[in-house]
Amino acid sequence: MNDVSGQTLIFGCGYLGRRIAGLSIRDGNEVWATTRQTAKKRDLAGLGIRPILADWSDRRSLAALPEVDRIVVCVSYDRQSNLSRLDSQVGGLRNLLLAISPKTTICYVSTTGVYHQLGGQWVDEASPTHPAREGGRAHLMAEELLHRLRPHSEWTVLRLAGIYGPGRVPRAADVIAGRPIASPQDGFLNLIHVDDAAKAVRAAWQRPKQRLYVVSDDQPVLRGQFYEEIARQTGAAAPRFVLPTAGSPVSMRSESNKRVWNRRMKRDLHSKLQFPTYREGLASILQS
Repeated sequence: MNDVSGQTLIFGCGYLGRRIAGLSIRDGNEVWATTRQTAKKRDLAGLGIRPILADWSDRRSLAALPEVDRIVVCVSYDRQSNLSRLDSQVGGLRNLLLAISPKTTICYVSTTGVYHQLGGQWVDEASPTHPAREGGRAHLMAEELLHRLRPHSEWTVLRLAGIYGPGRVPRAADVIAGRPIASPQDGFLNLIHVDDAAKAVRAAWQRPKQRLYVVSDDQPVLRGQFYEEIARQTGAAAPRFVLPTAGSPVSMRSESNKRVWNRRMKRDLHSKLQFPTYREGLASILQS
């Protein structure tokens, strides 16, 4: 089993990436992180991270990447960019894989959005994946790049459920303010607290032999129950629901209806979650 110490490079040092960096620094790692904006370099440096100006859609900017033991890829799609999801997320990962040593361990953060199931079925690592949404298709194609370009290297793919945590609780402000929620009440949400997600990434460094895990908490929850719990914990009125506009991003997300089974993750990576269900996670955020 690999040690967690060493040198780490994070591509996509945002909400999740910064927590991964914090864990890595506490482990005694030297941590680099990329940013495309000069203004963010000082911010990263203030967290004890060594910032690197790089844009993985530009191969030239990858020429001076440091030699590290592992790279964590948790890049979110930038809707303000002039690139498509495929050009950014798939093309960018291809550029990165071609620029680094085959000895470098990769942890690629994917999404449970690769699953297409709509009938409340349980899904796990062996379930079929035929994503209808562009984001899920891009992540699935990126996963396939690892198989194709690094067949003998060490890597792990983590398909994360919806990340929530401090400052990021879906629709909490609307529930507290009494605004109607544009979402159906039925259909399951699969969630993972950002701190548990970061710990799963850290644990994956120790098991990098081309493995796949879904990362979710222990209890999928119906959408209506999730928003009702926000109201209960904050003393707000019971939420009201309206149907989202047909064809809107909210409507498309609401069509997803599956339950993620985290058995393999609990067995190999993260046996005891800090926030095993949405109730504990919401309590730590909303009542602080």
